[in-house]
Amino acid sequence: MKKVIFVLSTIVILFLAACSSNAPAEKSECCEKETKTVLPKLPPEWVKDATIYEVNIRQYTEDGTFEAFAKELPRLKKLGVDILWLMPIHPIGEKNRKGTLGSYYSVKDYYGINPEFGNMQDFKNLVKKIHEMDMYIIIDMVANHTSWDNPMIENHPEWYTRDSIGNFVSPFDWSDVVDLNFDNPELCDYMTEMLEFWVRDVNIDGYRCDVAGMVPVEFWANARDSLDAIKPIFMLAEDGEINVLKNGFDANYAWSQMHLQNQVAKGEENVEVLYNYLKELSSQVTPTTFKMNFTTNHDENSWNGTIKERMGDAWQVFAVYNTTEPGMPLIYSGQEAGNEKRLEFFEKDLIPWQDHPAKELLTKLNQLKKDNPALWTPPFGGEIKLIENNHPTKVLSFLRKKDDNKVLTICNFSDKPLEIKLELCKGCTINFLDYFSGKKEQVTGASLFNLDAWGYKVLVD
Repeated sequence: MKKVIFVLSTIVILFLAACSSNAPAEKSECCEKETKTVLPKLPPEWVKDATIYEVNIRQYTEDGTFEAFAKELPRLKKLGVDILWLMPIHPIGEKNRKGTLGSYYSVKDYYGINPEFGNMQDFKNLVKKIHEMDMYIIIDMVANHTSWDNPMIENHPEWYTRDSIGNFVSPFDWSDVVDLNFDNPELCDYMTEMLEFWVRDVNIDGYRCDVAGMVPVEFWANARDSLDAIKPIFMLAEDGEINVLKNGFDANYAWSQMHLQNQVAKGEENVEVLYNYLKELSSQVTPTTFKMNFTTNHDENSWNGTIKERMGDAWQVFAVYNTTEPGMPLIYSGQEAGNEKRLEFFEKDLIPWQDHPAKELLTKLNQLKKDNPALWTPPFGGEIKLIENNHPTKVLSFLRKKDDNKVLTICNFSDKPLEIKLELCKGCTINFLDYFSGKKEQVTGASLFNLDAWGYKVLVD
């Protein structure tokens, strides 16, 4: 592989120079002061070739503690994980609790540690060990709502949303939590100071922000400015809209693509929907932001089904696709073990760890992303060129290129073996290496590829 020194492309330079602010025209009342001018920023340099891993501490080990999870770090390092995202680590509310142990997303104390997992010193020890292994840690931040017994509801009832007759409000059917009202500037100040605390005093590296689009974007823009003053951080929004990417976030979810993937795997849609997604991707991000690609996460696993249930035998080809397309790939706890169990959300439900082919595949894919700059996340990585083929409703083929680095991906998203011809070039010959077999391969305008059902080929240069 050819390593390159990153040089920001001309289009990004022009974009940075031309823009003076990403704040929306309408000003929310969520801040006492005017929204700060937020220029488009590059994400931290360490995210460029990263894979993110979602950690479900409760279900990860028999003990379900930070200390027990720390013993798994060497294995995750070998897997090729770079960023560890911990689901909420704060104490869980008891009033109106769901199930025996409650939801991680019902936060009783933003400054506290869930005693299930350990104490603050245990968490700081974990952060230190992660950094010592050249990995990074972000924590889940639930800014939109709190538990019913969070002291804020007694000390600052004005920080909460009320209905027309003065009752506190739960968003949707989330009866174990109460909605916060960011029209109150004191709440904005409190939440910003709390976000600063975990970065400054505990040394975490950023946040995954729950239902980020339900919190005013002005709050996120101002908070990001304050956090970057402490150190470079990574911000991931649980949201699919571009508006959050313009206001404080480096990445958001590829939610729409995940749903399309489920439909393709079930035969409800054909590959054209994925082609269209990639064609429209540039309108879903900014030049300095990107999508997080995934086949599963805690919500999908617990509520909508395992990868096996939703994708069947297609799980491998979607893993290849999610790593080689633009963006950052996500691995959820147990995915590398081929977990086929829907994990209970409000109870203890240990992940059934086992050796599984997924571990080897994910390890090789993570290494490929690190080795080949063509696959790095925007704006560090290469552009994508969609390649036409003779099975446009069944096969997705595309080329990623960064300087002299190339990755050609061919995915058979059908349950039948196919002979595939690409319209890659006319009268040319390109020398590639088949990444998985290690064999040299010449690709010409007349090359044919035979792929099994749900098969794939990744050629690198």
